Formats: sequence, structure tokens, C-alpha cells
Amino acid sequence: MVRGNMICAVGKDHLMVRVGSAEYEAALRMPHAHEMRFTGRPMRGYVTVDPAGYETRRGLSHWLQKALFFACTLPPK
Repeated sequence: MVRGNMICAVGKDHLMVRVGSAEYEAALRMPHAHEMRFTGRPMRGYVTVDPAGYETRRGLSHWLQKALFFACTLPPK
């Protein structure tokens, strides 16, 4: 959470990252990233990342920076 806004979550076998709608399509083109689905529906602005995409410090940092950048554009809750 950043200023009350969720930026990411860890699932059993993936990382969920909130990238926002402006970065959504670009994020989906990244290796190991997929459309996030909740109850069968796509959630635009969120992606899931397979472990191979965040198992290194560099990979994890990449996704967390994207999420942090987006969260900083949101008003505090």
C-alpha cells in the first residue's frame, strides 16, 4: 500500500501488480505478464506476473517501480 492505495499483492504462484490503464497494454507485452482476471473478468490496469518475471532482484524491482509510479499519481485515501 502507498498512501492507502494498493500497488501489488502476492498470490500463491504469481505477483499481482497495479500498473494503471495508461501502462496496461505495455505491461502485457512484457515477458511473463498476463491479463489479471478476477471472477473470470479481466481487470484493466492490473497484471499478473509469473515467478520467472520477478524471481531476480532486477525483475521484482521493475514491477514494483511500475506499481509505485502509478500509485503516486493517485490521491491519498
